[in-house]
Amino acid sequence: MRIAFSADSPAGLDARVHPHFGRCPYFILVDVDSRAPTDVRSVENPFYRSHEPGQVPQFIHEQGADIMVTGGMGGRAVEMFGQLGIEPVTGADGTVRQSLAAYLSGDLSGAGSCEDSHEHGSGA
Repeated sequence: MRIAFSADSPAGLDARVHPHFGRCPYFILVDVDSRAPTDVRSVENPFYRSHEPGQVPQFIHEQGADIMVTGGMGGRAVEMFGQLGIEPVTGADGTVRQSLAAYLSGDLSGAGSCEDSHEHGSGA
């Protein structure tokens, strides 16, 4: 399974999880097998500065992610990830390593839309 994390830097498992997936400068992609990471890579978010609804979820889908872990995301993005077959998970904090451990242990799950007033134009 491949888990995507919103991140502040390309520092892999040591990167800090970004509070909003659409505005993060990087994504950390972690392949997990038998509850342990087998591959970790970072990719730049091409929509870091600006994006239209659906562009970031589609980009994550193109990266082959099964799960998107972040601090928060809007309701439309949660819905779009679901339509793409990607499990959205919000409420992550700390490093990617800490959030990965929390997700794998079942302490981090589910998605609620963020309450921040982000400038999204018309959505995700």
